[in-house]
Amino acid sequence: MAKLIDIGRVVVITRGRRAGKKAIVVDIIDENFVLITGPKELNGVKRRRMNVDHLMPLSIKVEIPRGASDEEVVNAIRERELETLLKEEVRIPAHRL
Repeated sequence: MAKLIDIGRVVVITRGRRAGKKAIVVDIIDENFVLITGPKELNGVKRRRMNVDHLMPLSIKVEIPRGASDEEVVNAIRERELETLLKEEVRIPAHRL
């Protein structure tokens, strides 16, 4: 895994029912999986494990400790005034075969 996805990085979910939603990387599980959160009260994305292949990192990062609670993540987001950015969804074009 490239160093593009690190703790505190804002990512866009590219696959699944949450496709287009933004989340924050809270922990790195291994080279294929990370723990992300929306947090749920902010944009509906629950804390969960995700494959890094299903995430697109953005250039924005918040300062949080590894394994930060949703409360810590929300505070970091408010500090950087990113609530609106995280609530906005990105349109992911459907893949055609």
